[in-house]
Amino acid sequence: MPVPASTPAIGVLAVQGDVREHVKVLTRLGVDAFTVRRPAELDRCDGLVLPGGESTTMAKLARTFELFDPLVERIRGGLPTFGTCAGMIMLADRIEDGIAGQETLGGLDITVRRNAFGRQVDSFEGDIDVAGLDDPVHAVFIRAPWVEEVGPAVDVLATVPEGPAAGRIVAVRQGSVMATSFHPEVGDDDRVHRYFVDLVQQS
Repeated sequence: MPVPASTPAIGVLAVQGDVREHVKVLTRLGVDAFTVRRPAELDRCDGLVLPGGESTTMAKLARTFELFDPLVERIRGGLPTFGTCAGMIMLADRIEDGIAGQETLGGLDITVRRNAFGRQVDSFEGDIDVAGLDDPVHAVFIRAPWVEEVGPAVDVLATVPEGPAAGRIVAVRQGSVMATSFHPEVGDDDRVHRYFVDLVQQS
């Protein structure tokens, strides 16, 4: 893919989780992709990715790196942000089955159920339709959350098509903030990341 005329700078929160995979996909799409571990790096961001990992650990480490409050401020201020799996939990305004005192950054008017699909052994893959994309996405779910409910300003981008979890919401967008339960950085399909890059460029 050619480098966009105006190359956006998109950071990946790098306190914990599958950071390198996101940087690799974003770099392949021609953006200025880099890791974010300190406020000065966050200041560079035109967009931000919150990767999969362990949401409680990510929140605690964000506090340790003095990033938590700056992240909240930037997201509230309109920074285009994309959360995957644990990143979806970090962006949720409300959590079900969270641990006592668990913090989130907020930004999405959604209620997320943590580990909704079960433990690691219950991880699975499947093809799902994502709004705005012509063909299904092969989605990988690893100890994934799902969205229990959405506010009126939230667009549902994808649901589970079949099986015990049929109808469960697994991708959402609210303005320039989006999130998926699954891991689009796994594999060679970069369309979900491209969708986010387009959001960044339009913001």
